[in-house]
Amino acid sequence: MSDTPIYIEVAVKVQPLEPFRDIFIAQLGTLGFESFSETAEGFEAYIIKEDFDEAAVKEALLWEGVQTSFATQEIEQVNWNAEWENNFDPIEVDGRVYIRAPFHEEKQGFEYPMLIEPKMSFGTGHHQTTHMMIQWLLETDTTGHEVLDMGCGTGILGILADMRGASRVHGIDIDTWCIENTLENAERNQSKMTAEIGGADAIEGTFDTICANINLNVLLADMNAYVGALKEGGTIFFSGFYEENIPTLRESASAAGLTYVGVKEREQWRSLKMVK
Repeated sequence: MSDTPIYIEVAVKVQPLEPFRDIFIAQLGTLGFESFSETAEGFEAYIIKEDFDEAAVKEALLWEGVQTSFATQEIEQVNWNAEWENNFDPIEVDGRVYIRAPFHEEKQGFEYPMLIEPKMSFGTGHHQTTHMMIQWLLETDTTGHEVLDMGCGTGILGILADMRGASRVHGIDIDTWCIENTLENAERNQSKMTAEIGGADAIEGTFDTICANINLNVLLADMNAYVGALKEGGTIFFSGFYEENIPTLRESASAAGLTYVGVKEREQWRSLKMVK
């Protein structure tokens, strides 16, 4: 009898595709899925057969106003590392940040060379939302700042803030895998960034700068918690929404005591800068 595990491939179709593909990938990640691959209509997710729970998958793919469907099949074990390496290229942001994985060669000439191994965590810099947040941080002097990275994923934003002189950087994420990944990447980059599992209820203390790269529903639900943790005169960056979502987000932020400063655009995604 072979010890090679059998995997279940779950091919998911999502409509509308964005931002819900990323949301559903994150939710399936909490169910034990080991790897994901984006497709034109959604994504494919992989889990060991013994850990597959069809009812749990159906529940995780429920979202009001979003149409989802999925098909499953058994497959042989996949070399996830090889698959991941084939689909991950180094990233350059504004000629100043160079993000590579351990299997990429180093490249000279960048102020902030970063070594990031994302595994299943969100936030390599490939996604438009993360890219814009990196740009905001490049424009922000975080010297001596206390920085909070909400939904830290790989820890990439907090690590960059640390590289730019922050005195303290802390990440929070609801996914245990992301916390482990953040701490691993912090060590890879000799960063003092810390991280813990939780949501807005895990925030303690106040911060000069907050990065909240999550999704619209979470941003709206946790707005008061973010603003309460932001020092007077502090800056918060929001990302994870579309142009049509800006009025709703601005109204919520304004009601909580924030003032709009500016917006960034990258394809269909938007990111806001606001101050307290």
